[in-house]
Amino acid sequence: MTGSRNHRITFAVLALGVASYSFLQSLTVPTIVLIQHELDTSQSGASWILTAFLLSASVSTPIVGRLGDSYGKKRMLVLSLALLSAGCLLAVVAPDIGVMIAARVVQGAGGGSLPLAYAIVRDELPPRLVPTAISLISSLLAVGFGAGIVVAGPIVEVLGYHWLALLPMLVSVAAALGALLLIPESPVRTREHIPVLPAALLAGWLSALLLGVSRAPHWGWGSWQVLLALALAVLLLVLWVVVEWRQRVPLIDLRLMARRGVWTANLVGLLIGAAMYGALGFYPQFNQTPSAAGYGFGASVTEAGHMLLPAAVMTFLCGVFAAPLAERVGARLLIGAGCLTSALGISFAACVHDARWEMYVAGGITGLGSGLVFACLPNAVVAAVAPHETGVATGVNSNIRTLGGALGSALMTSLLTSHLQPSGYSAELGYELGFLLLACCAGLAVLATLLVPRAAQARQQAWRAVEDAPLVR
Repeated sequence: MTGSRNHRITFAVLALGVASYSFLQSLTVPTIVLIQHELDTSQSGASWILTAFLLSASVSTPIVGRLGDSYGKKRMLVLSLALLSAGCLLAVVAPDIGVMIAARVVQGAGGGSLPLAYAIVRDELPPRLVPTAISLISSLLAVGFGAGIVVAGPIVEVLGYHWLALLPMLVSVAAALGALLLIPESPVRTREHIPVLPAALLAGWLSALLLGVSRAPHWGWGSWQVLLALALAVLLLVLWVVVEWRQRVPLIDLRLMARRGVWTANLVGLLIGAAMYGALGFYPQFNQTPSAAGYGFGASVTEAGHMLLPAAVMTFLCGVFAAPLAERVGARLLIGAGCLTSALGISFAACVHDARWEMYVAGGITGLGSGLVFACLPNAVVAAVAPHETGVATGVNSNIRTLGGALGSALMTSLLTSHLQPSGYSAELGYELGFLLLACCAGLAVLATLLVPRAAQARQQAWRAVEDAPLVR
């Protein structure tokens, strides 16, 4: 095969793997009530289907990215996709809620496929193709989230709810085989052992933090369970920082995280993750609310998904055109424009939502903004690190966006719960305040973008840092 054909095959396999993971993020969001009924469980029990996936993905993503840097990116990619497939199969045969939650934990371990895909792109593709490839793969994360909500209804209606896991499983199996047979193993690796204690502490504080944040709407922000989880997260975080700082070869180099191009991109990722995942996750819920509640359209799961189609389309188009445009005007400008556009789209939904077409417009504007950010932000991270740091740096950035999404969703849920009416639906004010809060997060992300260094400056800082503290190779 020619080099050009090899590159296309590598990219296609990576895109397939990321797509299978991104679909699983959202397929269950609009169908959680149906799954609750099918598995004969409570609303609180069913909510763990989302929480378990979130916790597992947040812990595995940065660790798997670091393992890829050390032991081989292809090897860890195949393992991640295999775990994703196994989790999907377990979900298909799950007889009760306990097994389904376990299946979602295994699925979440496939989150490492995203930072591994970025790292393999940087290792295997020609430099001129890397920005576009990373933009497209990153966009798949947002596209998959929106597309999962769009297609969930038709899948359930035509094929049944088991296919929510079976279809992604077929895709992930194909991607795993493709990665095993067609992608070469990267020669760029650190070959350093992973320190066990920092990994355990990282998993501990991330789990405690996300558990507290994601369960706060159900337990109450002032409940002892949430306060205990957050206090434990702070304690383990402090211990993790102390232990990591003393490691000869740390799990996650804190000096790397303190690099301006990295921490600023992570700050933007946290804020835009809260805005994007919160908005796209709750637009369908708003649209499904019966008009008798004083707002909403009583849309079915399928109809509510269709109303997010403009968001998915705009996000995908941004992935195609963002990289060439960024070469002309700069990634930082596009990231800022994307954050501002997202803020405008979510504000539109908060203030203007009396007709269906208005929610279509709000979704399209939000998708355009988040698509620009998701397409350009990973390139800002990649520009700020050396090749052997790509996996862990992009893994942390992906994790930060997931954490932001959990925070945005938790705050949105809390606002809706606090404005609950006797009918069981939130008052319209709950959605309006929630969407405005998410719009403020996107607005703060605009300000954070001003701190992101230009690509050339970030690259200079990265190589200067590597020269000052060379890694043992």
